[in-house]
Amino acid sequence: MRAFTVERYGDKAGVRAGEVPDPEVGADDVLVRIRAASINPLDRMIRDGEMKTILPYRVPFVLGNDLAGIVIEVGSAVTDFAVGDEVFARPDKDRIGTFAELIAVHRDDVAIKPAALTMEEAASLPLVALTSWQVLVERARIQPGQKVLVHAGSGGLGTIAIQLAKQLGAHVATTTSTANVDLVKRLGADVVIDYKKQAFETVLHDYDVVLDSLGGETLEKSLDVLKPGGQVISVAGPPDAALGRELGANPVVRLAMSALSFRIRRRARRRNVSYSFLFMKAGGDQLRKLTPLIEAGTIRPVVDTVFPFESTREALEYVEAGRPKAGKVVVRMP
Repeated sequence: MRAFTVERYGDKAGVRAGEVPDPEVGADDVLVRIRAASINPLDRMIRDGEMKTILPYRVPFVLGNDLAGIVIEVGSAVTDFAVGDEVFARPDKDRIGTFAELIAVHRDDVAIKPAALTMEEAASLPLVALTSWQVLVERARIQPGQKVLVHAGSGGLGTIAIQLAKQLGAHVATTTSTANVDLVKRLGADVVIDYKKQAFETVLHDYDVVLDSLGGETLEKSLDVLKPGGQVISVAGPPDAALGRELGANPVVRLAMSALSFRIRRRARRRNVSYSFLFMKAGGDQLRKLTPLIEAGTIRPVVDTVFPFESTREALEYVEAGRPKAGKVVVRMP
């Protein structure tokens, strides 16, 4: 099959198109002919080797973390999917590879595609929808009336997190550029901070939760908008020891992760708030919980641009250059 593989870590030229063996289908797997896949910042981080400590993929490997497609074969133990089913998924971290014509995915990580969506729209959702669910529902346990700040509201994660937070009954603030103020308002944001005109930390106060997807100074400043007992949950900041335990890392790696996040955790404690890092997990059951909200239009995907499969490298570069106006970039299979 055709696929885009990482031949070496560290640069754009390390990703190449070529022929690779078709996937092997285990007893609990479904084999999916991929119709569309989407680009995530995680793809660049994996390509550049930034995640090797926790995701030690051995080159060459197929890149890509989101898909929508059609089941063409099921494993001998699979009874909940059938050939011809239209599905979407974020494969498990150990079985990535959606920039390809085919992929074998464990049945627990797959869900039936929402009928209201195109393949391209469905492919844009799994990673960011699962991240939003795991931050807002599982980790933060958002309750009606709580105040949530979602950074980068017009990005792939932000567009979905705003909608889910509103569905949970939260008062939602977000940061965005001038060009996307109207978009994030339509998605449901109650307070919009145009970062080109305002500093969010001088405007927002007494928030319960911040979803940080930017890291760096934005993460540091986010501590200042929380009320006592509030929490910053980051997908872009330094990992913590809890992540190491979750991934089953050895004690040395766990200690290194703890050291990386020591400064931000100490500053959080001094303000009587908390910091944690979230590395999202695959989950077909959570996608199924989200599907009724998608079917009802409560959560709507935002797709910026669709590239042909042959232009996957160009799609990665387009995202890396910060060119998308809003939402996700998708590649479509021929």
